[in-house]
Amino acid sequence: MGNYLSGNQFPVQGKTVVITGGSRGMGLAVGQQLAKKGANVVIIARDQNKLLQALEEIKQAAKDPQTQRFHQLSADLANPSESVRTIDEIVTWNGGHPPDIVWCCAGTSLPGLFIETPISHFQSQMDSNYFSSLYMAHAVMTCWIKTAKQNKTEASGSQPRNPIPPRHLIFTASFLSFYTFAGYSPYSPTKAALRSLCDSLSQESNLYAASYPNEPAIRLHTIFPATILTEAYQAENIIKPDITKKLEGVDEGQTPEAIAMKSIKGLESGLELITTDFLSALVQRSVMGGSIRGGPLRMLIDWGLAWLMGLVMVVVRSEMDRTTRNWGRQYGAAGKTAVNRQA
Repeated sequence: MGNYLSGNQFPVQGKTVVITGGSRGMGLAVGQQLAKKGANVVIIARDQNKLLQALEEIKQAAKDPQTQRFHQLSADLANPSESVRTIDEIVTWNGGHPPDIVWCCAGTSLPGLFIETPISHFQSQMDSNYFSSLYMAHAVMTCWIKTAKQNKTEASGSQPRNPIPPRHLIFTASFLSFYTFAGYSPYSPTKAALRSLCDSLSQESNLYAASYPNEPAIRLHTIFPATILTEAYQAENIIKPDITKKLEGVDEGQTPEAIAMKSIKGLESGLELITTDFLSALVQRSVMGGSIRGGPLRMLIDWGLAWLMGLVMVVVRSEMDRTTRNWGRQYGAAGKTAVNRQA
């Protein structure tokens, strides 16, 4: 409670950070910025050539290239055994020590209207955006708790040490976890699930912290970026229904570098749920539920904003529903204009 008023809650100097989806976009930007702060960085993705190129870019950003260490692993994290394999390999590479921080950035977006989307796309989106993060979380938390059990046995009877910097597990969700649009049914639920997983594991981590007081606590976080200006976003817009583009309106988006910077700033402030733009921060307040608020003062601020956004969102939803109905009358149920249906 109240951690946002204290010092840096996310020190990375000399820490080992694992980033999934670290070969491009937000993951690559996170790797570069954490390397600049002195972290040892491991990136995981499927494409070996992109991994090698990204690793060189991360090395070039290093605060101290002579002492920092960098590594890359090719893996398809939609396969649960691959998360276990990569964590085991990282522990070996890291001198037998588990990583200190795991940041899950891997994911894809394939927007489309519900009945026009092949069933296989729903499965692939869930695998890419939710299960890949869940599998990695399960693998690394299992590793952390296994290490804690071993250390507790070896140090039986000893008194708890001074406070130890916590380990961090970070998920990357989306603004669409808070408020979604027509056309995002294959994608939005996968990101909303990550927020729920974070809330569950955040509470569960208290059990581990109490059971192993001599070990680092486990802190959970979720990042909620809106539009990230990447090649993947450009590809997404090619298949995105026109009605979805209409509802989104003009979206300037943010660069991966800006999102990484704001995410890290939120982590350093001790936040559990982190937005990277003003609109997302406002909408977040209306749907926080039982998520950690950061103390009574922040709760009161959230309550005031939630009351305001409750009124605003009634108007927003009503206007979007009206726009969607008008679109259906003009263009039919395909979600695309006549011109784009013929293309």
